[in-house]
Amino acid sequence: MRIFHVILMTLALLAGVSGAQAQGAFGGGAPHIAARLVAESATPAPGKSTSIAFAMVPEAGWHGYWENPGDAGLGMTVNWTLPKGVSVGRLRYPVPETLLISGLMNHVYEGPYGVLATLTVAPDVAAGTRLPVLAKAQWLACTDKVCVPESGEMALDLVAGDGQVVAADRARFDGWRSHLPRPLGSEATYAIAGGKLRLSVPFPADAQASNVHLFPLAEGLARYAAPQSVTRDGDRLLVETDAGEGGKGGAVQAVLATGDHVGFLLTARPGAVAASGGVAGAILIALGGALLGGLLLNIMPCVFPILGLKAMKLAKAGGDERTVRREALAYAGGVIATCLALGAALLALRAAGAAVGWAFQLQDPRIILSLLLLVSAIAFNLAGLFELRAVGGGEGLAGKGGMAGAFWTGTLVAFVATPCTGPFMGAAMGAAMVLPLAAALAVFAGLGLGLALPFLLLAYIPALRTRLPRPGPWMARFQKILAIPMFLTALGLAWLLGQQRGVVGMTIGLAAMLTFVLLLWWLGSRQRAGRGGGWIVALAGLAVLGGAVALLPSRAPAAAAQEGAALPFDEAKLASLRAADKPVFLYFTADWCLTCKANEAAAIDRAETRAAFDKGGVTVMVGDWTNADPAITRFLEGQGRSGVPLYLWYAPGKEAQTLPQLLTPATLTALVR
Repeated sequence: MRIFHVILMTLALLAGVSGAQAQGAFGGGAPHIAARLVAESATPAPGKSTSIAFAMVPEAGWHGYWENPGDAGLGMTVNWTLPKGVSVGRLRYPVPETLLISGLMNHVYEGPYGVLATLTVAPDVAAGTRLPVLAKAQWLACTDKVCVPESGEMALDLVAGDGQVVAADRARFDGWRSHLPRPLGSEATYAIAGGKLRLSVPFPADAQASNVHLFPLAEGLARYAAPQSVTRDGDRLLVETDAGEGGKGGAVQAVLATGDHVGFLLTARPGAVAASGGVAGAILIALGGALLGGLLLNIMPCVFPILGLKAMKLAKAGGDERTVRREALAYAGGVIATCLALGAALLALRAAGAAVGWAFQLQDPRIILSLLLLVSAIAFNLAGLFELRAVGGGEGLAGKGGMAGAFWTGTLVAFVATPCTGPFMGAAMGAAMVLPLAAALAVFAGLGLGLALPFLLLAYIPALRTRLPRPGPWMARFQKILAIPMFLTALGLAWLLGQQRGVVGMTIGLAAMLTFVLLLWWLGSRQRAGRGGGWIVALAGLAVLGGAVALLPSRAPAAAAQEGAALPFDEAKLASLRAADKPVFLYFTADWCLTCKANEAAAIDRAETRAAFDKGGVTVMVGDWTNADPAITRFLEGQGRSGVPLYLWYAPGKEAQTLPQLLTPATLTALVR
């Protein structure tokens, strides 16, 4: 089968070989993957070793291959010409990525990468001896449509010396080394039965892992393109996939990716792989966190007014139990369907390679602008400017209109509220990223059920409804009071639009809102005269939205540096601070995250906290996730999280301590005592 795949790729190459010759095939024009041979030290010391590397830089749209390229492709081969007294070890590849093309799984690198090797100088080589190293390398460069074999002759002119390493070269090689798979201290076990491979990997329960994938080093262990199910069971990771053909048994090696170009080199031997009794418990815990997080969402300012309004409509429905329950089920259906849709979209985008996390919809200013107009319409509806049946539910709950209104109300509530999933949802969302698809979707559905639960309880427990105030003139006044938090929500969305696209973006959003409100005022005056016009306003509103979206700036404004402000998140800077044994408080936030803003006001941006951090020499670093940032998303994934807030404390010489998601000044000041 492997030979068959190579033949297919060779035929694809021959189909376009005339064009490929001019683009670097076997030494032709400029290669699609530029390669350089570099050394960490230009003066390796006799009797010691140094690292050398092939620095590979693919063109956009092209990729190179891992040592086991998967179903298709070819890895790098090198022929060395070495001086006396010099030896070079095997090539060491970084943790690869997956790329599925036409049902074939490729183990690839789509960005710059380094393939390392160890160069050793014999002890009897005299200092000052020239050590010319020549390498003739061959590799395959591919897109999703064509492959081109490329090669290059590269040389190093080294001199035996003191082994000194320039700081810039050490930093570059450290970056490459950080992407090499690290040896796993304990052996794994695997079992093959019924065409399935099950692998049990020792992995601490508190260690972070995301986007876990098994890359076998030898052919025949697993079917590369088959889906891989990864679950956690205490101090183990359990991987299940389709077994390959032709596996010889005995000890096997593989790389287990546990993050973005981060993973472990493991050795696995045949043995018993216990059933994952703890997986069901992990799913139940994640479901419990999702339900609790959904319940907490009901107190959000954009949710509570609608819930209160729906509760009033239930009170007006009287004893018509069938109508009440149909309305509640429709509302719950809209909430759960939206949570499932957002969760499925998130999982699909991540599977496609996009670096996105939970609440990704509020990182798009076009969606913020749409929500600004919609929330403004709801606010003015509650204030009595016009009648919007889809939210208010009309005068009665019976009939198709009431059901449709309840469903779309639930959709709106879930779409706006889910980014603020509360302090109990961080672990649940992180678990959803590594659970099997069905279990992950169950977590998202649990979030929707928790959000819809109060309304369902009111509908299905008549005793609760009897405790609601009796219908009367007070309801009209209460409805207008409920408009206040909706206006505040609209104000918050306008502010958020300004954070994402600057003053110009906020001005465009407010102008669009004002235009839309004038249309609603016109509609309200017609409704009071007994005439319609809703469709005209709807179409005009879409035109206003489209024009405003077209006028939005294409990128966020540059942030002005402020003296004494926290450092922006930079993983390399974080690593250098930790290497220097500096204490670091790192937190991730977003302007649309209410929990984040509350913690900043109540604990982080407080005089006593700043004084304690200044006294303890603490560097504060902040990752702002208001706009989509792949670097922040990948770091969050590495911590087992898919959203914000996240608070990390790095004491000198120690690993990160994850702090609670609800902070107090005492929590932070105690870190430096």
